[in-house]
Amino acid sequence: MANDEHLRLIALEAEDLSAMSCNLQDAVVRVADLAFLPAQRRFALLASRFDWVVAESGRMERCRAGVHFDHVTHVASTGFDRSNREGVLNLLSLSFQEGEAPGGVIELVFSAGAAIRLEVECVDAQMRDLGPRWQAAHKPGHAIDDAPAGH
Repeated sequence: MANDEHLRLIALEAEDLSAMSCNLQDAVVRVADLAFLPAQRRFALLASRFDWVVAESGRMERCRAGVHFDHVTHVASTGFDRSNREGVLNLLSLSFQEGEAPGGVIELVFSAGAAIRLEVECVDAQMRDLGPRWQAAHKPGHAIDDAPAGH
């Protein structure tokens, strides 16, 4: 995939966030690559994204992706040690739970029961592939225990 074909997504409503979630499923994120910037009301992360679209053609690739959420008023996390900067999280999904419109909570759900909750004034997120791609060793898969409740 050429640099001008790198994936770029913008989410301004819950449906957009669902599309972003599909493209970030099984992204690997180091705890050190998570950041809340309260003065900018932004939560950002860097991930190694598995490319599910090219996997359909038989190629197994990952690429670095930058993701940020704007209008964030509060961040909470559970299920992982934020002080372990070398810890690794496997992103399963992004979702939006509506609160007082247009605000609500964006939840990032990771395997092994880890999660991050972002209280937001509205849905405003961007994802962009960065840099070169590399071959992944295998297609990601999960044990039944990693599935979100109700799925």
